[in-house]
Amino acid sequence: MIVGLTGGIASGKSTVARAFGDLGIPWVDADDVAREIVQPGEPALRAIERRFGKGILQDDGNLDRRALRTLVFDDEKQRQWLESVTHPRVRERLLEHLARLQADNPPYVLLVSPLLFESGQDQLVDRCVVVDVPEAMQIARTQARDNVEEAQVSAIIAAQIPRRERLSRADDVIDNSGSEEFMRDQVAVLDRRYRQIL
Repeated sequence: MIVGLTGGIASGKSTVARAFGDLGIPWVDADDVAREIVQPGEPALRAIERRFGKGILQDDGNLDRRALRTLVFDDEKQRQWLESVTHPRVRERLLEHLARLQADNPPYVLLVSPLLFESGQDQLVDRCVVVDVPEAMQIARTQARDNVEEAQVSAIIAAQIPRRERLSRADDVIDNSGSEEFMRDQVAVLDRRYRQIL
């Protein structure tokens, strides 16, 4: 079984994934894969460079993610173009990683993805878990973590599906607005349930 784990920006998806990991559940993170496919030498990076010029690269040849984020979140067409280049490559690479994880025969595996629904990656999973926090908490956490303006955080939130829709598409929800212990208790309950489903 593949369980999709998603949530808005700064909802704590990685923290929740690590809590599942502590219970012996492996995962692949779509954000990590998205970084993989734009490494120097990868076709996606070459396409991005052709589109935006060498100014989108850092001195060492790596993608300047902050500069790219600024460009695409200010321009819907640019964001759509970028997604058309990256999403199919991310999906292909995710399938490769998931197959490797499943080869070890764990009880189930997690696909952690901030754009699980937006990218169609929910079609790859058997159940969807949404990690949920209030929008004000998302904004505060992102500003503290990434040192960005509130307007940019709001643009990122606006680019994701609305919180209400995300929750309506969830099979299960983890409320991550409280303590770590509260979150881990919810993870433990879901872990027991998923192991029984098999």
